[in-house]
Amino acid sequence: MSARRTSHSADARGNLQRWLPLVRIAIWSVVYFAFYMAQQIAELLAPLALILGVGWAALPHVVGAVSSSAGSVDAQAHDVMSHIADAIPHQIVVGTHILTPSGLIFDGIALMAVAAIGATLSAIAARSM
Repeated sequence: MSARRTSHSADARGNLQRWLPLVRIAIWSVVYFAFYMAQQIAELLAPLALILGVGWAALPHVVGAVSSSAGSVDAQAHDVMSHIADAIPHQIVVGTHILTPSGLIFDGIALMAVAAIGATLSAIAARSM
């Protein structure tokens, strides 16, 4: 009876050792997928947020520069350009979120950091497989 138990436990360990590499690869594949997906989304959205934030922050200054040069030519054009510069919002509320130029710039830089971290962690996960 004792020999039978020993052979049964040896068979169980053998089955476990056969499945362990497959389970390990499956877990690392899921981890690699998650980090790589986060990296791809961050790489897509980071430039968009950064460019929108910089453009929105620069727009009032550009319009102001144009209106000051137009003011020397035509007073009415200067008034129109000043009105346009004043109409550019400093923040936009979307639902419960407040979007500002500096917030978009910060979000763009933070998404670049997420992309870098995702690339690093996905490379580590790929080496661990």
